[in-house]
Amino acid sequence: MKEKKFDINENGMSIRCLSYSISNIKDAENIVVATYGFGGKKENHAISEFAERLTGKYKSFAIITFDWPCHGEDARKKLTISECLLYLDIVNKYIRTELDPSGIYNYSSSFGAYITLLYIHLYNNPYNKIGLRCPAIGMYDAMLKNIDNDGLLKLKKGKEILIGFDRKMKISSEFFDELKENDISKFDYIDYADQILMIQGTCDEMVPIALTEKFSDKNVIELIEVDGADHPFSNPKHMDTAIHSIIEFFAE
Repeated sequence: MKEKKFDINENGMSIRCLSYSISNIKDAENIVVATYGFGGKKENHAISEFAERLTGKYKSFAIITFDWPCHGEDARKKLTISECLLYLDIVNKYIRTELDPSGIYNYSSSFGAYITLLYIHLYNNPYNKIGLRCPAIGMYDAMLKNIDNDGLLKLKKGKEILIGFDRKMKISSEFFDELKENDISKFDYIDYADQILMIQGTCDEMVPIALTEKFSDKNVIELIEVDGADHPFSNPKHMDTAIHSIIEFFAE
């Protein structure tokens, strides 16, 4: 499997990308856009494992992932939902216009799954199929519970705070306003139900499984519940189940 870093430069932005493919990515019949959770980066072990498994079994597939705004090697400092949507849109259009594959797919987890669902609500669905692992259906609440009292007070006063793991990024109250306004649990996804598969652990400590069950029932989306799996699917057996299920869903 080949790995290649490249940039997509558009609208004064430089999106740092990473691709996985068996041969030249321009020869791939199908391309998967892969995104990850909040605070991660494109050099993501779960995505590289997924890519290795997928390309090993189905050589017509290639994978492209990228750094969200303020993540990894991205140059931006302040995170907004609108710029995350813009990045995903630019990557989608690059794949369609520059690579022109037969099919485009999406494999996303947590925050990336939230952005993907918000994107297809706002702009319709450009993907043949979408596989979502541990989707952050309640993104507003999931983010808010990770802010301490001092941070909440600063946000209330209109100040920015720093948040993140390997890399800190600025967020403001406007970021939470965007999340609150774009509550995907309230949107209708029935038209896309057959194109979406969701997988979540029963012991997810970040997003209550009951919230995802309610979302899947409302939208008639298939949900595979992995007994005992936590939010990051840290048990290799649980991750193996998730990857296998999504690969077979894409290959149907």
